[in-house]
Amino acid sequence: MITTIIFDIGNVLADFDWETHYRNLGFGEEKIERLAKATVLNPLWNEYDRGVMSDEEILRGFIESDPELEAEIREAVRDVGGMVSRNEYAIPWIKELQGKGYRCLYLSNFSERGHRECAPALDFIPYLDGGILSYQDKVIKPMPEIYQLLIDRYGLVPEECVFMDDTPRNLEGAEKFGIHTIHFKNQAQAIEELRKLGVEA
Repeated sequence: MITTIIFDIGNVLADFDWETHYRNLGFGEEKIERLAKATVLNPLWNEYDRGVMSDEEILRGFIESDPELEAEIREAVRDVGGMVSRNEYAIPWIKELQGKGYRCLYLSNFSERGHRECAPALDFIPYLDGGILSYQDKVIKPMPEIYQLLIDRYGLVPEECVFMDDTPRNLEGAEKFGIHTIHFKNQAQAIEELRKLGVEA
């Protein structure tokens, strides 16, 4: 029996749409591709989320990966708030699940700066029953430590939990602990998958 629903945030409860953000800043497609490789697709972005490097160290690393675009990189990451927007279904869905007796938690890779600058888009967090943002505990998905931490902190029985994430490797990390998983593509698909697990979604 499922008792706990665990949500990823980016591309589940909120959209992480860096492409639109970069377009809104006036960058063309070729430049967006280079900027992405230097920033959001750079392995350093994971370190951003892990909270173990300063903003200046991360920025310096981004620039070193494509020095010709230093000015554009600085502009692109000046305010990351524009990269995230809350999905309208987030709060109603959380409340509906809670109303049916399910505990709802979050487990997300997120940087401190992102948490601060994207706060308006993360207004669903207080409605959840707790969770982990990676930077706060210096661990990121799919590191085993983050799943174990969530289990221990909230006294979870893994077999009674289902975790929704848009990234397969993060789901594989959870499955190793016995947690049920759903590869999230959209809300309707996720609700159908939840129902297969016996969840009144």
